[in-house]
Amino acid sequence: MALLIVLFVLSFFFSQLFYSAVLLSIFFCGLLGYEILRLFGLKKPIRVQRKVAEKISNGDKNPVQLLIQSTYNFPIQLKVIDELPFLLQIRNFSLEFQLNERERLTKTYEIKPLERGDYDFGNVITIAQTALGILARKQVHPLAQNTKSYPSFIQLKKYELIAATPQVHAYGIKKVRRIGQATEFEQIKDYVTGDDLKTINWKATAKRSQLMVNQYQEERSQNVYMLIDRGRVMKMPFDGLSLLDYAVNASLVLSSAILRKGDKAGLVSFAKFVDNKVPAERRAIHMQQILENLYNIDNKYQETDFGKLYTYVKTNVRQRSLLMIYTNFETRDGWQRQLKYLKGLAKSHLVVVIFFTNTELDKIAEKKANNLREIYDHAIAEKFAFEKRALAAELRKHGILTILTKPEDLTLNTLNKYLEIKSRGIL
Repeated sequence: MALLIVLFVLSFFFSQLFYSAVLLSIFFCGLLGYEILRLFGLKKPIRVQRKVAEKISNGDKNPVQLLIQSTYNFPIQLKVIDELPFLLQIRNFSLEFQLNERERLTKTYEIKPLERGDYDFGNVITIAQTALGILARKQVHPLAQNTKSYPSFIQLKKYELIAATPQVHAYGIKKVRRIGQATEFEQIKDYVTGDDLKTINWKATAKRSQLMVNQYQEERSQNVYMLIDRGRVMKMPFDGLSLLDYAVNASLVLSSAILRKGDKAGLVSFAKFVDNKVPAERRAIHMQQILENLYNIDNKYQETDFGKLYTYVKTNVRQRSLLMIYTNFETRDGWQRQLKYLKGLAKSHLVVVIFFTNTELDKIAEKKANNLREIYDHAIAEKFAFEKRALAAELRKHGILTILTKPEDLTLNTLNKYLEIKSRGIL
């Protein structure tokens, strides 16, 4: 086209060029017509299908497949634009590749959702060009569909093996069997010196003509509740996910481990009010019930009321249980306001408080200071890190177990703590 323009301009001064320009124009129009026939001769030359799971895993990479087929009888250069859900905040996604004549292929890419909820995919747009690249044909493929981002079931599968083979044994912890301390009957045995006289089975003694006693063991089916703080302290983001999402993902993995170990799993979320209440049970559909409730937990920009949680537990959880409380403390004042409620819960239950190190401040504390400003930053970061460790130590003094963890290590640390408690038989 540039050459045509130059030739027509020059033909005003050199008339002999005019006929060359006309011939070249005719050739160009013929080439353009040929391109139109090739690209637009078929009604639907490109066919596309999208395959994405109905449920995707929050915080993990999930595959999306595009099945593309060309009905052109010549190679094309293809650009594919998939209209991704707005929650992903990706605005320039496209794939470019060559497609041979009548070729069918599958292109796979990955998405990483960072929020739970509905993800709406839009249409798929294809733009086809021949090798000449004079024209391009755009097709819109109506492939709108919805998928839901659930708590990380990919992590669930990953940690199932750990739950099946407790890793806590590697740290020298062994199971302690405490005979006669619980209520579940195990067997009748001969009396030996030191056995509790209250456990003598008089009927068996009369039959055998010697003293026989009932032997009891720790209850196998124990209640474990995951109590998730969904107040504003859990809104803080790390690597794209909020602390609440880390807690939700860890709770899903822990619930599976609890049920596999023969215990009863329960769930409660709390902020200004207590909700998402799932009683501790072991029914066949219980895992699905926990998953649906975890999916519905969202952040509240409110101050958390531990008093409401304390009241709920005292009223509804009568049997001694393991309470795994996911929360966060950034200041000593915030922790001291809740301490009386935590101590109250620890009187009747085994309480594990799980809170988070501030990884951004840890990076500052580990970085070498090179000037006065960095020295101040380093000192402040060290102060906050020390306060977190002091809070954990103070809670342990009151008989409350603690897990102070990085967000990315939360699932593994909570799972190992539960396995440790089971192994030691301290519930």
